[in-house]
Parts: sequence; C-alpha cells; structure tokens
Amino acid sequence: MAKKAKQTSAKRVAYEKKEQAQGEKVVKWIIGVLIVLAVIYAGWSIYMVA
Repeated sequence: MAKKAKQTSAKRVAYEKKEQAQGEKVVKWIIGVLIVLAVIYAGWSIYMVA
C-alpha cells in the first residue's frame, strides 16, 4: 500500500509542477498581449490628436 501512495504522491507533484509551468506561461501571454494593446492604443491616440 505504501508503494501505491508514493506513486500517487509522485504523480501529484509532477502534475502540480506541470500546472504551475502552464499557469506561468498563460500569465506571460496575457501580459504580453496587454503590452501590445497598450502600444497600439498609444499609437492610435497620437494619430488621432495629430
């Protein structure tokens, strides 16, 4: 029984690491998209004022 518990624990730890890496990747994409949108908006607003 202890062997199965260790395997389950190892799978859980691996899954948590995978989820954390995926989460960080998603956050970086969201931040990148927001920065791009901010640059586009700044350019658009400068164009509209000029």
